[in-house]
Amino acid sequence: MEEKEPEIQFTLVESVLIMVIMFAILGGMIIGLEMAPQVPILFVFTLLMFYGRLRKVTWDQVFDGIVEGIKPGIIPIMIFLMIGLLVSSWLRSGTIATIMVIGFHILSAQFFLPTVFIICCLIGITVGSAFTTISTMGIAFMGIGHILGFSDAVTAGAIVSGAFFGNNMSPLSDTSNLTTGLAKVNLYDHLKNMGATAIPSAMIALILFFIVGQSSGTANLAQIQLISQHLQQNFTVSAWSLLPILVLLLMAWRQVPAIPTLLVGSLTALIMIIVETPGYRVASVGDLLMNGNDAKTSSATVNRLMSGGGINNMLGSVSLIIVALALGGLLIKFGVVHTLINSIKQYVNAPGKLILLTMLSGIGVNFLVGEQYLSIILPGTTFMSSYDRLGLNRKYLTRTLASGGADVNALVPWGVSGVFVAGTLGVNPLDYVPLAFYAYIDPLVTILFGFTVVTWKYRRQRKTAVTTPTELAPQVAKDHR
Repeated sequence: MEEKEPEIQFTLVESVLIMVIMFAILGGMIIGLEMAPQVPILFVFTLLMFYGRLRKVTWDQVFDGIVEGIKPGIIPIMIFLMIGLLVSSWLRSGTIATIMVIGFHILSAQFFLPTVFIICCLIGITVGSAFTTISTMGIAFMGIGHILGFSDAVTAGAIVSGAFFGNNMSPLSDTSNLTTGLAKVNLYDHLKNMGATAIPSAMIALILFFIVGQSSGTANLAQIQLISQHLQQNFTVSAWSLLPILVLLLMAWRQVPAIPTLLVGSLTALIMIIVETPGYRVASVGDLLMNGNDAKTSSATVNRLMSGGGINNMLGSVSLIIVALALGGLLIKFGVVHTLINSIKQYVNAPGKLILLTMLSGIGVNFLVGEQYLSIILPGTTFMSSYDRLGLNRKYLTRTLASGGADVNALVPWGVSGVFVAGTLGVNPLDYVPLAFYAYIDPLVTILFGFTVVTWKYRRQRKTAVTTPTELAPQVAKDHR
């Protein structure tokens, strides 16, 4: 896949200034003034749009950039809305309550965070979607963690870390299939190579969660028992309530796409609600799906934990995605992203440097554009020829794209994944990001491997190629591609 040159190209100086000013404004308004990200991003978008007009960019080109920028977010936006339906129906049907009651009986405060991380890893590998893992098991674990005395931020960090490890290592993952399809690498070769960095990163994260978990929990056993009783009295807590989870796993195993999977999972829960609640009206179903579940029990804690979901509660996240992608669309249309990435290609002359620059490009696109697919596609198409020119196997490209694209997107407050985590789990991105250990350990380990293991293998291959008889050299070169 060849990289398409943008119609408009700002100079390198312009591009760097735009990037510096943009991050200064966003940092000052979001972190310094603690404003919601939508307004600062919209402000930067406005400045960039009119600057483009001063540079003789036509309105048609501006609008084309906006449309092209938002296009990659259409499917994630629909997934967000479907997850709003799923969460509201699972809360009302007792599915989340059942998971929480089971969790209270089998989870201890001492091992809570490591257990959450491991379970989210396994669910993520099974369903192939970090979003699905976070919006199902993640919701339940947030409630359990709150009762066990853990901060929402540290619980969210464990959930996000496990979900994104599972996303990286699953053959059903959209990002795994995107990276391998882009670079034309065998999926299972990619996953095997991905495991070389992802598994050590996960082990480090697991140790850190164990250490953090030793001092974070302040569980009150009497309160846990009381909450468990309230859940069983007010919701259907039984094996029957786990049916939507089984349906979701079955759909994932059959590799059904996310949107129909989420819809069927929601429909299963709605059927259970209607069966369990005679006289439940169609209007009530509509209100549940639109406005979310509104728990009304005698416990304020249970009411807070079991209320949420619905389309309306996802619209804030959707609006943030739209304005962030619109800004990213202008940055791409004006050639800012293209200019910045291509300005560093000249420094590529060794495997370690190439992997580092690919990673930095993915991180940069994540922060500039906020979209994980573009953070994979843009660096992938830009640096693919550099990997071929060095004779470096493209599986190292796909691993770097997965780390710098999918993982880092969860750390960007205005990124699609960061917005999703904040909206679904109800936690400020600036609070959970420092505790999402896997999401930044994996990119660091990938870079470290690039300068050590990959470089060593590359030099060994080059030495073998040089000492190979002439008649065998073409075959060796072919094997190294």
